[in-house]
Amino acid sequence: MNILDENIIDNQRRQLNSWRIFVRQIGYEIGRKGMNDREIIPLLHQLSQPTFFTRDDDFYHPKLTHAGYCLVYLDVKKEEVAAFVRRFLRHSAFRTKAHRMGTVVRVSHVGL
Repeated sequence: MNILDENIIDNQRRQLNSWRIFVRQIGYEIGRKGMNDREIIPLLHQLSQPTFFTRDDDFYHPKLTHAGYCLVYLDVKKEEVAAFVRRFLRHSAFRTKAHRMGTVVRVSHVGL
């Protein structure tokens, strides 16, 4: 399951859906609006192997590594999120859930 943080703008979520990349967004399809960072990690523990995409660099920390989820910090402009989510999901090292679980990844123009 691919989860978008609440800070991802709506047109990027729609773009992902148009590419047939199924996502749920915090505050809309899952969780509640205004969830703080401390509440998101317990939510991820309740889900089955989620990949969480955010533009919040607070989630890019090795102490947050857990075998049950993947955290992806998108260090890109808000208008580029969808393209970089798609690139990440197509990357050979992260193409499957099994490869993604237990990782905290920073995605940017420079690379992973």
